[in-house]
Amino acid sequence: MRLILIRHGQTPSNVLGLIDTRIPGPGLTDLGINQAATIPSTLADESIDALFASVQVRSQLTAAPLAKALGLDVAVRREIREIDSGDLEMLGDADSVRTYMTTIYQWVAGDHGLRMPGGESGLEVFARFDEVVAEADAAGHETVAIVAHGAIIRMWAGGRARNTGAEFTAQNILENAGIVILEGSPAAGWDALSWMGEAVAPFVPAP
Repeated sequence: MRLILIRHGQTPSNVLGLIDTRIPGPGLTDLGINQAATIPSTLADESIDALFASVQVRSQLTAAPLAKALGLDVAVRREIREIDSGDLEMLGDADSVRTYMTTIYQWVAGDHGLRMPGGESGLEVFARFDEVVAEADAAGHETVAIVAHGAIIRMWAGGRARNTGAEFTAQNILENAGIVILEGSPAAGWDALSWMGEAVAPFVPAP
């Protein structure tokens, strides 16, 4: 299966630098609306046969132009919502942002039992995102687009693809409306093909 992960367009909380993981959360700024409008042309060469978005409004608004262009319904799933920030919710200071992101990098590195302060564990977040990917795979879809959120996409792609990992995840941001493309399956595993339009080096087994 070809899996296209799309971050939502810009939100007011993004502009303010706040960790905002509420449900339903904010909508899009004017720039975010324009970013969402460019996604259909960016993915014009992809034969997408299923489209998912999270329960947070910003992901559904971002998915709407793509859904219209493809003639697809958007399957809304709670499991692909942004990583719950717990005690860090709506904070924007450097220490809080660092704690949020460092926790995610540690999950990618394998410490799945670690818990976000007042929030979810890595085990819980991987499991819920895996559930939607498994649903798409079981339905027999060949190319699936998931419109979700920056932290959860970086975490899942970084932790599930053979050719990424914690260092890659820490070094590669995902901008609003940024796209990550992977190929594989839940059974066989995943390889990242591109990250925001740049090719990802293939997996090289250890000698």
